[in-house]
Parts: sequence; C-alpha cells; structure tokens
Amino acid sequence: MARRPTPSGTPETTGVGHIADLIRSSIPPLHPAGLPFVAAPLAVAALGRKRRWVRRAGLLTAAACAGFFRHPHRVPPNIRGAVVAAADGEVALVDSAVPPPELGLGDAPLPRVSIFLSVLDVHVQRTPVSGTVRTVVHQPGQFRSADLPEASSVNERTGMVLETPGGKQVVVVQIAGLIARRIVNEARAGDVLTIGDTYGLIRFGSRVDTYFPAGTDLLVLPGQRTIGGETVLAVLS
Repeated sequence: MARRPTPSGTPETTGVGHIADLIRSSIPPLHPAGLPFVAAPLAVAALGRKRRWVRRAGLLTAAACAGFFRHPHRVPPNIRGAVVAAADGEVALVDSAVPPPELGLGDAPLPRVSIFLSVLDVHVQRTPVSGTVRTVVHQPGQFRSADLPEASSVNERTGMVLETPGGKQVVVVQIAGLIARRIVNEARAGDVLTIGDTYGLIRFGSRVDTYFPAGTDLLVLPGQRTIGGETVLAVLS
C-alpha cells in the first residue's frame, strides 16, 4: 500500500522530527502517481526559463498538479466496528441500492453512502475497514458526471469487497466521472488491509460508493463533508 495511516495514540515527535511533522501537515507529500504530472510542467518551466510566460505557466501547472495529488496523513478513529469514509468529498447520496452486479453479491439493496469528489478534493482512496480483500473487479463503462445518481450503474468503475475479521462484508466502489478517466486500485484479492490504508486513486474528479451490511445504521447525511480515513460513516455491530 502507498501509505499506512498514523495509528491513534502515536506519541508526538520532538526536535527536528517535530519540525518535519509540522511541514508535512502544512504541505502534504505527493502521491507517487502524481510524479509524472508534476515533473513534466517543471521540465517545461526549466527549458523555457528565459521566457517568463512559459516559466510561469509551467510552475503554476506543476503546483496545481501537486495540490491535486497531495497525500496527507490521516488518523482513523479508535472505535470498534467503525467504517470510515474512503475519500474526501461531499456526501451525495445516503440510500439503499443493489451493489454492482459484477461483484456477485446478489440483487438485494444494501445501505449505501456515495461521496462526490471535486477536482479540489484529496483524491487518494482509503480502506474503510480493516479486513481481507475478497474481490477486486474493474468494469468498463461511460464517463457521465460523477454527481449524477445513475453514475453508480453506468460509469466505468472498480469495485472491491472487504471482509472484516468478524465476517461482515463492506464494498467500496471507485467511479470515474466526466473528467476522471483513470482509476487506480493497488489492492489484490487476499491482501489484508488496515482501516485507513491508502489503496487507490482516481484522477481529476470522481465518486466513491460504500455499501454496508443489511440493517446498518448510517451516521452521515447528504451535503455533509467527509475526511477520508477519519469520518465515521457507520459502526458495525
């Protein structure tokens, strides 16, 4: 995985380490997938350094890409059974829906939370629960605006089924959008993930759906902002 979350209760660093932590908290590091998008405009700025507009355009583009691919530290809550948001963004839907058919989970509707990510949000995805990856399936599809309800069923997506140590299944689906054309999921069937682990990324605007076991009480409302790896969507009994 790209990064482990900061465990709850981790003691604060001192001296030089504390200063480094302050810098990282103010200027989040870059996700590796963003390196080419930052390096290319920096190269353009270097090559065109004698022309002010070329230099400025290259530096501004590099800064914008660095902001998009930022990868901040997160601390998951110390709550037994907590299911955290897989992404930063705005809760678009809190409802019940049938999980994507390619995951083979049947046709019974399950509680669902959909989170819409704008181009200004952090775009890495984090594991909503600790557990074992049972399935990862990529489904080609359309590229409609990710904030539309039908995007869950018609857009290109990658679904992942996680099984908790208690035998509960939580499904998280990365959905491409109007601009987002690239879904990255680094998990594989059989991987054992910890809540808050970074497992993937969607480039340039997208949506993430989380499906819960039947009967789960959801704790968020449409319009609420979420912080990936920290905001609690539900607590499994």
